[in-house]
Amino acid sequence: MEQVLDGAKYNTGESKCTIKELFNQNNSNLNWLSASDMKIKNSHSAEITSKNEETLIVNLRGDITVKVDGKDYTVKHYDMLYIPIDTPFSVSHNGEEEAWLYLYRAIGDIKYETYQADYEACRKDEDRIRYLNRKVVYKMFDVSEKANKFMVGYTFYEDRTRAWPPHNHTDQEEVYSFIEGHGAMEVYKDEEFKTFVTSVETEDHITIPLMNYHPVFSHEEPLCFIWCIAGERYWVGDKNKDFMTAKVDKLTT
Repeated sequence: MEQVLDGAKYNTGESKCTIKELFNQNNSNLNWLSASDMKIKNSHSAEITSKNEETLIVNLRGDITVKVDGKDYTVKHYDMLYIPIDTPFSVSHNGEEEAWLYLYRAIGDIKYETYQADYEACRKDEDRIRYLNRKVVYKMFDVSEKANKFMVGYTFYEDRTRAWPPHNHTDQEEVYSFIEGHGAMEVYKDEEFKTFVTSVETEDHITIPLMNYHPVFSHEEPLCFIWCIAGERYWVGDKNKDFMTAKVDKLTT
C-alpha cells in the first residue's frame, strides 16, 4: 500500500510568495509593457512562463535564486535578470529578510539568450555610466544585450534636481519605478495640456505612453528610479547629444 501523506493548511495572509499585477496593456495606455510586484520569503515559486513576452527581473531586496532552463542564477540587490520569451523560470529565497522583486514584461517574437546584469559591476563600468547635471544614469541592460524591445537601467538624482531638457519619444514607451526617496513627476503631450503632475515616492510606477514628455524632480533628498523602456533600442542621450549638453529647451527622439 502506498504511503498516505498528510494534508496541510494555508492562509492567504500568511502567504510566503505573492505576485501582484501592477499594470498591463489593458489599463496603462501602453502597447508593449507590463509589470508585476513579487514578494517571497523562505519559499519557492511555481514555474512562471510569459507567453510571447520577454521578462526582466529587478531585485530590490534580499538575495534570490532564479532557475531558468535548468540553470541557477543568484540575483543580488539591484541586479537584473533578462529571461527570453516563452521561457519558464522559478524564484526561490532562503533568508531572514523577505525578497522583493519587480517583474517587467514586454511583447516580443524572437527568443534570445538569458542575461544577468550585475549592479556592482555596472557601477564600475564607465561605458555603462552617463553623467548628467547632478544625475547619474546606469545602463544595466543596454543595446549591447540582445532583446526584442527592452532597455532598463537606474537614474540617481541628487537633491533639488530636475530633468533637463524635457524629452519625448516617437518609438519608445516607458515606465519609471521609484525605489529611493521622493519627488515629483510630470507626463504631458505639450505645455497647454500639462494635466498629469504628481508626487512620487518608493513603490510608485508612472507609465509614459508614446510622445509624452516626462520630467522628474527631486526635492530635499536624493531620488532614484528604474527606467524600463520598450520599443526601439536606444538611450536618449546616446541618440541626441543635445540631451547631454542641455543646449535645447526640449527634444524629441
